[in-house]
Amino acid sequence: MPQPHRPTRPARPPQPQRARRGGGPARRRGDRPRWGVRLAAGLAVAVLGSGAIGHAVMTGLDTGIERVDPFKDMKNRPQAGHGLNFLLVGTDGRDKITRQDRREYRLGGAPCHCTDTVMLVHLSANRQRASVVSLPRDSYAELPAHRDESSGKQHGPHAVKLNAAYAEGGPQLTVRTVENLTRVKIDHYLEVDFSSFMKTVDAMSGVEICTAKALHDKNTGLDLLPGTHRLSGGQALQYVRSRHVDGAADLGRMQRQQRFVAALVKQATGGGVLLNPVKFKEVSSTLLGSVRADRGFGSEQMLALGQAMRDFTPASSEFASVPIGNPSYPVKGIGSTVKWDEPKAAKLFEALRQDRPLAAPSAPGPVRGQAQAQAQGQAQGQSGLRAQQQPAVRVDVPPQQIRVQVENGTRIDGLGGRVDTALRATGFDTTRAPVGGASRNVKRTVIAYDPRWDRSARTVSTALPGSELRAVAGQGRTVLVIAGADYRKVVPVRPEDPYQGQVGVVTGDQVICGK
Repeated sequence: MPQPHRPTRPARPPQPQRARRGGGPARRRGDRPRWGVRLAAGLAVAVLGSGAIGHAVMTGLDTGIERVDPFKDMKNRPQAGHGLNFLLVGTDGRDKITRQDRREYRLGGAPCHCTDTVMLVHLSANRQRASVVSLPRDSYAELPAHRDESSGKQHGPHAVKLNAAYAEGGPQLTVRTVENLTRVKIDHYLEVDFSSFMKTVDAMSGVEICTAKALHDKNTGLDLLPGTHRLSGGQALQYVRSRHVDGAADLGRMQRQQRFVAALVKQATGGGVLLNPVKFKEVSSTLLGSVRADRGFGSEQMLALGQAMRDFTPASSEFASVPIGNPSYPVKGIGSTVKWDEPKAAKLFEALRQDRPLAAPSAPGPVRGQAQAQAQGQAQGQSGLRAQQQPAVRVDVPPQQIRVQVENGTRIDGLGGRVDTALRATGFDTTRAPVGGASRNVKRTVIAYDPRWDRSARTVSTALPGSELRAVAGQGRTVLVIAGADYRKVVPVRPEDPYQGQVGVVTGDQVICGK
């Protein structure tokens, strides 16, 4: 669970640092580490961008790929669009890691037959853009009728979390499920385990990561000061696995994974890997030693893509996560799942099918921030205070990642609605359905929260100065705001890291070091 916030230590000098390695006891079996990156998206760039390497080298590397047939006997598939679509998944590979590394990087427990992260990567038809969309592992999904790969038992259609598709039906059921969810036709399938991930990062001499604040996670051993760090393979694994850095949990982890992919693309394209045959062969042979791919993806395809992507840079990549409608959608027999915002998700995947950029031309950040402030000013207009005249206060957890339910604890008509609107205007994920409280005599606004999400509660309290924080064990991730008679306004807030709270689309050059 998230740890109490510690004051951020001052940033070190700008030169890259070696991140401290985490030790400590192994995890309990029931609390399996979630690698969460399989960042095949970035790793694939090292493979796909091999145009400077000769056919002989590529042919040799092709023999190291383990083949799967994820498209066998598939019917009623989506119509093909323009460009190429890769489904990139990652599997648990702890059994291939040395005992020493398991202890050092806290990889205790048994490996699971499951995926932890699923990404759709779209390469544009002109090979000048890569769009990476993260699909939450706990996404609500409905599996079609299938035969269980492990038990051989026939299953009818049923609801699951997305990562269960691999456990029940391997790569083929995973592809079918993702195509049903997105209506995007998958052209190629790539699967990587985190043993290969660690070795590949080491073969690239590490990857440079920047952080605006201290990052600590006792479960993974991650311990980074503000500043720039060059991470080894094991340290990079800690970075992309960490879920308990703040109250954002899996949503925050996905954003760190995307940041890492962008850094990996920069390292592969700008660090001489693609132009150095010896270095390229070392990196590629390490990766391909445990990669699994469909039969249609081989050396000739890699060479052709590499030749087309010789000028690929971090600015050529863009990253997004599926828009979320309900992050805690309950399903009987499964528990809490992540329900997508279907209209917004449909627009996102339509852009992939039509080979359009995900990031539509828009005004720069300060202008977007001013528009947000104006919206909040309208929500609070009766106070006569224009919100855009008040600078946003920096907070630890991005408001977009905090679910808020508002209750009206007074007899003032419409107060709950005004508070909900004002909180949403500054970025909080409110329910838009305020309710009347059990008591109508609340004088001081109360923020009730689960102690596991204490950082999220403090972010909400920053937006509601003078409110009372009240811990309620077992409440869950949703923060409850009981509006009292003392309510006057919501103070604008923004994340300490300007891109940490970005719920839209970001390009690779925006999230790498030196931006």
